[in-house]
Amino acid sequence: MRQLFKPITRVFFTLWLCISSPLLYSATEVEFELEQVADGLGIPWGLAFLSENRLLITEREGGVKLLDLASNKMMSLKNAPSVIANGQGGMLDVAVSPEEPSWIYFTYVGGSSDRHSTILARAQLEGDGLTRWQDLLITTGNDNGQHFGSRIAFDNDGYVYFGVGDRGERDSAQNLSLHQGSVMRLHLDGSIPKDNPFVTTEAAQLAIWTYGHRNPQGIAYDADNKRLWLIEHGPRGGDEINLLAKGKNYGWPVISHGREYISGLPVGESKQKEAMEQPVKVYIPSIAPGSLLYYTGEAFPQWRGNLFAGALKLRHLNRVILNDRAEAVDEQRLLQDLDQRIRALAQSPRGWIYFSTDSGNIYRLKPR
Repeated sequence: MRQLFKPITRVFFTLWLCISSPLLYSATEVEFELEQVADGLGIPWGLAFLSENRLLITEREGGVKLLDLASNKMMSLKNAPSVIANGQGGMLDVAVSPEEPSWIYFTYVGGSSDRHSTILARAQLEGDGLTRWQDLLITTGNDNGQHFGSRIAFDNDGYVYFGVGDRGERDSAQNLSLHQGSVMRLHLDGSIPKDNPFVTTEAAQLAIWTYGHRNPQGIAYDADNKRLWLIEHGPRGGDEINLLAKGKNYGWPVISHGREYISGLPVGESKQKEAMEQPVKVYIPSIAPGSLLYYTGEAFPQWRGNLFAGALKLRHLNRVILNDRAEAVDEQRLLQDLDQRIRALAQSPRGWIYFSTDSGNIYRLKPR
């Protein structure tokens, strides 16, 4: 049975040291309560707020739910698309446009049995159902069940971004005629911006903004500094946080900080190469990132301007401290004692941090 607003043990944290027992520290501490909001879900892959008390949830196996945080009621929305829940695919991210909040954006896996594609779509919510469904971009695909991406972000200039992994075909990330291994940039209606970097490149996919990515599963926009952040899975080690810039090549699989799963040998030619971008941060060993959040809330002022990533393999909430030059200068690993694969992240309008886990739970961090 689903249980809502289930309080669990209070935990307290200093700015730099994770503490699992309920102890208090000096004036530099950040105190918060961890509450369980819901359970009994499938794999809740995406989270997005419609308002302070209305939270959208996608489940990877298919379907979209709406959780009313005031009444503790959850309902399944009608007219969600059929998805191919094969391997790592299924119903993926959900995001609400800040400029056109009546539109809800989704990424999901569709296509045929022999050709699976990551699709960017949008719809509107009316009553208990989704209406005016539009598939905005069906990316190039294959029959592989790996590396679909895919998270969504918006800037303040009328553009939507989303990433797609290499789909298990490494060299595709260097092939501009394919969407694989790329981050796309579109107008909110799905049309191609005329100033995208490869609109004049022969045979290139015109939606591509950056390329050379392995499997991006987190993207976040810093509106104050106009920075677009991406976190992606490496192979055996070598997860990366990248600061994206128009038309840049992020190197996969030519350069990598990771190693082959079986042989343990380095992947690619080297760790760096001319005309290929270096990550802002590398994780060795891999944490297996599932999401990325750039925190801007008032609830935790000490955390403003930090990046948060959900860790699937190492099972914690990863906090990355950035300096004024967009360099990663430190990190903190929170909620390790929770021991759950943290999948999606969302910041509520009041600045509380919500996250989902692959065990079907949703939690929130709020000030004590």
